Amino acid sequence: MSRHVRIQMATYNGADFLPEQLDSFLAQKHTNWSLTVSDDGSTDGTRDILRAFRAKNRDRDIRILDGPMRGSSANFLSILHRDKVPDGAFIALSDQDDIWMPHRLKRALSVLEKGAVWKAQIYASRTALIEGDASQRKLSKRHKFDPAFGNALVQNVLAGNTIVMNPIASQIATETAQTALRFVPPFHDWWLYLLLSGVGAEMINDVRPGLLYRQHGGNVIGAHRGARDALRRLSMVADKRYARWIDRNITALTRSGALLTSDNQEILDRFHTWRRQGNRHASIRSLKETGVWRQTPAGNAILVMMARSGWF
Repeated sequence: MSRHVRIQMATYNGADFLPEQLDSFLAQKHTNWSLTVSDDGSTDGTRDILRAFRAKNRDRDIRILDGPMRGSSANFLSILHRDKVPDGAFIALSDQDDIWMPHRLKRALSVLEKGAVWKAQIYASRTALIEGDASQRKLSKRHKFDPAFGNALVQNVLAGNTIVMNPIASQIATETAQTALRFVPPFHDWWLYLLLSGVGAEMINDVRPGLLYRQHGGNVIGAHRGARDALRRLSMVADKRYARWIDRNITALTRSGALLTSDNQEILDRFHTWRRQGNRHASIRSLKETGVWRQTPAGNAILVMMARSGWF
């Protein structure tokens, strides 16, 4: 019997693109899936589309929940907390405006089942970026280094719309979601990267894309491309938004700190100390000694600059 996958989708005013995404679920080569959707107060036709999809697929377990109306991250965390996932099921997260490639679920399960199935595992992949129709595609960035807790403290490299968690990781994410909701980490995928790397999960970032990621004006984050996006990210640094994001992540993580491995707890403690010292001791060498790092030398240099400038 094939593994069961619970798809969890957060929606908000997604009527323009939602039908294509739902159709791509039906086209999956792995057919043993169910769907839970949390709608965050849509005022367009999103609810009607979801209800019609459920009515046409009565043989599937399709649930529609009311979201907390506190933003995208809280909406996803709310699903994790409230959804009654079948025992032994995998969880696959979904945005409302992508198009899944037919192999997405089958590929993710195949990769996961080749790994350390006796421990928590989280899978993510690259995406094929599209704008307008799906004829023009560009692969998302390929990160140089493997995912790790030291990276997760300051950077997210797991695309949330591609995440699949094995049953052990799903249980950890579900059991900690209510606590995380009290502090609302800024991005649900960054939170899952931080949490699961912290507990020692196997982290998989597949170089093969599993979905078409649509770029449009309504994206919560969007792909990091071009000078405009670079300037936007720099503004997040200068106004200390990025520092506040890290604060919220760490506050939520501390409440689940008993789950961290001893090695990762030491990294977290050293990072706390480094941030408190700020401009007095910040250097590339001192950052490296904490065990915290970004994927590029330039990214590490920016962290040091932030600390020296009091932005961190």
